[in-house]
Amino acid sequence: MKGVRPRPDGMGLRRDDLRECARFPRPRARPIAGAMSPPFKPRRPSRHAAPTSPLAERVLFIDGEALVIDKPAGLPVDPPRDGSLSLENHLRGLTFGFARWPVPAHRLDRDTSGCLLLARNPKAAARFVEAFAQRAVEKRYLAVLDGVPAQEAGTIDLALGKTSTRETGWRMTPDPAGKAALTHWRLLAAREGRALIRFTPETGRTHQLRAHALHGLGIGILGDPVYRDPARATPWTGGMLLHARALHLPRANKAPVDATAPVPALFAQAGFADAEALDAVP
Repeated sequence: MKGVRPRPDGMGLRRDDLRECARFPRPRARPIAGAMSPPFKPRRPSRHAAPTSPLAERVLFIDGEALVIDKPAGLPVDPPRDGSLSLENHLRGLTFGFARWPVPAHRLDRDTSGCLLLARNPKAAARFVEAFAQRAVEKRYLAVLDGVPAQEAGTIDLALGKTSTRETGWRMTPDPAGKAALTHWRLLAAREGRALIRFTPETGRTHQLRAHALHGLGIGILGDPVYRDPARATPWTGGMLLHARALHLPRANKAPVDATAPVPALFAQAGFADAEALDAVP
């Protein structure tokens, strides 16, 4: 299979790329404790070479225990209820000579692109999951906000809880009794009523950055269909502009896992063609 062909909107895989990967089987074994689906299970070596996933062209880091890919926006990590394609459909094509399939050590939202860490063996999976739980993983995100904050930098300390209604579905909202959530942020540039923001979260709550942008800064991420203020949202059809730019995981007696994902082309369409250069400034 040829490498990934970028979609015209710059947000990831083409429909035909994803359709081709639909033939990859979905694992059905029970998960092991501490790891995320699909589970590790010894497999007999196939007589035939494993098919290659388009995601094999998006590898940012790889060694014997870790694999970091640049996840395209639109690809969910967990299998959706509607049975559509997810990361699981690609795992067989990301073994790179190993018998076991890799497993994700954390999650990114479906429409968030960028660095996603996978473990290549059970012991690594347990260590990586624990590292995230202990806040030992440094993560950096870039986002375009649909507005400009009043300040240039700050910290959002806002606990979040899950709420659900029949009309709007579920979402994360500020909740003093919810889980602690902490996000540092910095304004990198402001142009034409939009802002390029660097987010550095210390915690990893569900939808944390999206909820913190709206409820902590008062401005939603451009293209976010859920966490937005309809009264101030501007026209935009390019999708949500939230990108997991970099990931750093220290490891004992081993070089750290270090990965940086290129900024998607849609950031340029939103007015920030120089997003990577701006992010390089401390």
